[in-house]
Amino acid sequence: MANSKSIILIHGNFVNDISWLKWKERYEQRGYNVYTPANPGHDGTPSDLRKNVHPALTKTGFIDVVNNIKQLIDSLPEKPLIIGHSMAGMAAMKLLELDKAAAAVSIDGAPPKNVFPPFTTLKAVLPAFGFFSSAKYFMGSRDWYDKCFFNTLPQRDRAKAFDDIAVPESYKVSRELVLNSFSNIDFAKSHKPILFIGGGSDNIFPASLTTKLAGKYKEGSGRVDLKIFQGKSHFICGESGWETVADFILDWYEKL
Repeated sequence: MANSKSIILIHGNFVNDISWLKWKERYEQRGYNVYTPANPGHDGTPSDLRKNVHPALTKTGFIDVVNNIKQLIDSLPEKPLIIGHSMAGMAAMKLLELDKAAAAVSIDGAPPKNVFPPFTTLKAVLPAFGFFSSAKYFMGSRDWYDKCFFNTLPQRDRAKAFDDIAVPESYKVSRELVLNSFSNIDFAKSHKPILFIGGGSDNIFPASLTTKLAGKYKEGSGRVDLKIFQGKSHFICGESGWETVADFILDWYEKL
């Protein structure tokens, strides 16, 4: 296939576009036009957002995230390669279903509404729904990030990782993922190629879930590939060795 030279990197929940800076630079060095839009309500520096929550944050849902990327895609001269992490892995699946992508990659991706997650996922992300909280948004504690994001990082590196990327998150995003029919995926629909990347030590969306999602697509609907990186956490895009993951994805794409 003739590959698009445009790439969109979509950040997941609990972080913002700052988390893609190194990936953007690496892919640009390989000749791509790389876009790293902030999801609605996520513009800014993480440390500033932790002090002053973006006014649009609590209004932002999963549908808003997808529509924000659709608007960007419609402004481009070609359909892009879409790469999404975590919640945005599901956004990449949805945009692929909507025929907005030349190809898609879900990294440690969230499941759609019509795929039930494992207990480990429910345990990790339940606070992010805010069903039992009086707060207006979710802000993960250092302990939560250490357990759910940074579990493979040396202890000495975890505080800096939190300072660099942790941001408040909208309850509405998580709620729409599990409650709104928009968040279903038609696994029988014809689609462009999709690659699922999983982290073997991911404490939010385990490799077993990533493998399950890849297996849901019906035979003949389109190309589906899977790669599990052992020892990688949910922070797979930022922890040591992220370059190996980034290069694997682009090598996969360029061989389509």
